[in-house]
Amino acid sequence: MKTHAKLPSTAKSSRWHGLHLEPIWWSLFSAGGVCFAVFVPAVVLVFAILAPLGFITLDYSQIVSWYADIWGLLFTGAVICLPAFHAAHRIRHGLHDLQIGGGLLSVVICYGAAALLSVAALYGWWQLSG
Repeated sequence: MKTHAKLPSTAKSSRWHGLHLEPIWWSLFSAGGVCFAVFVPAVVLVFAILAPLGFITLDYSQIVSWYADIWGLLFTGAVICLPAFHAAHRIRHGLHDLQIGGGLLSVVICYGAAALLSVAALYGWWQLSG
């Protein structure tokens, strides 16, 4: 009869043992970086330069109707949510490089702040669209 090696008493027996969340954070970092590089400059160009200078006209009711649609949700995700996770990831790894943080506390603070900002932005979109 075969006997199986018994796990040491220090081994975790939970279902989360061995689960690594780092690929999720890196994918959010990557997607946020692309959105930061592509969409945020376009938004700044349109809303902060072209509209105030009068090169384009933006009607408030037109913007609200456009934003209340699914495109507003995609806009919120591409311009606020994903870049927030990109920034959180940079801050977390910057703290780790400076040897200030790097443990679970910095993960919770950085990604928690990005998640709260994302929830607030999506709630704002939901309130406007509903």
